[in-house]
Amino acid sequence: MDGIGDNLLYYDYSIKHLLKLDQKGTDKESPEYMSSYRSFEGAVYENYLYEKLLIYMKENPQYGQFILKGPHAKTSDSLSNSLYVNNKGQIVYRTRSIEINEFDGMIYNEKEIYFIEMTLIKSVTNLKRRLRKKKALLEVLFPDHEIKALIILCEGVSGSKQLPEYCTVWITKPFVAEDIYDWLKNKQRRKRLPFIRQEAKNLVGDEVMDVYPFRYYNSLGWMLRRLRAKRDAVINMGFLKTEVCTRYIDLFTKVYLGYMDKNDFEQMYPNVPNVTQKVVVSIEKDHTGALLLTYFMQHSRKKLDNVIIKNEKATVAKKDPYGISVTEVFHVLRIMDDSYRLSIKNIRVVDKLLRSLDP
Repeated sequence: MDGIGDNLLYYDYSIKHLLKLDQKGTDKESPEYMSSYRSFEGAVYENYLYEKLLIYMKENPQYGQFILKGPHAKTSDSLSNSLYVNNKGQIVYRTRSIEINEFDGMIYNEKEIYFIEMTLIKSVTNLKRRLRKKKALLEVLFPDHEIKALIILCEGVSGSKQLPEYCTVWITKPFVAEDIYDWLKNKQRRKRLPFIRQEAKNLVGDEVMDVYPFRYYNSLGWMLRRLRAKRDAVINMGFLKTEVCTRYIDLFTKVYLGYMDKNDFEQMYPNVPNVTQKVVVSIEKDHTGALLLTYFMQHSRKKLDNVIIKNEKATVAKKDPYGISVTEVFHVLRIMDDSYRLSIKNIRVVDKLLRSLDP
């Protein structure tokens, strides 16, 4: 804790659920308790490393400007289509009413931008997909910069050597947050030491980040139109293979291709219940980099089901009613006229073409 005093106690922590579990006497080895505590510990780990990085960047200004966040930053209310520090002190990109990405930290100079990911995960399998999305977004927002990542993980993590070349990986010693939790839950807690505010010319606010104009939903619609632009083909494979298309698929995690009629979809997957009149067809990239077809059924403005196909079998997953997928599907359904209808034959052709691509 050298140099950071009680600064960790000045951050906000979401521990209401964890405190309730403690009050009920929940077994600390139970999956529910361990998951909740692990989430809290991960937040403390991130804040601890951020405090250390502030000192590191202050002592090494040659690496560029370091974006202030948390209790160090001036925060803002919701800003549409912006990369900024929100009122919770987090560096986020927001489009309309939804924050689509959060960054644990950011180093900014004339040529490069490093986004920082600090996490206590045990495996990097799911992390790789998150990194793809964050890198793709920053490449769109900062087209004149090379985008790289600083990934800070804890000892014992598996797969760290499998991360992409643009990642610099640091490994820390094991981390515990018991002292912080004990202070937070203690109603007769000691008084915090004064907050230590680091100051240097390269420790700056979010106003230095001059982003390139980007309209999330306009870009999503543009992708749909480009993928269906060839009159003699069901999918524009030439465009699908371009660097621009690859970047947008990483950014959105999925792009939309059209829709199937209810009757056609039920013929392909008769066991799927409550099929809607139009089933939206999208292309999604999985953790291996392979492109797969997945389907969406919008029952109402906030009720969306995702039909996932694995080994030719369909399973239905409910999507978050306040998530980005709900608004995406609502948007693309308004765009799609009859020309975007896909037959069973069309779907089989697209599926075969996607399988022919090397991940």
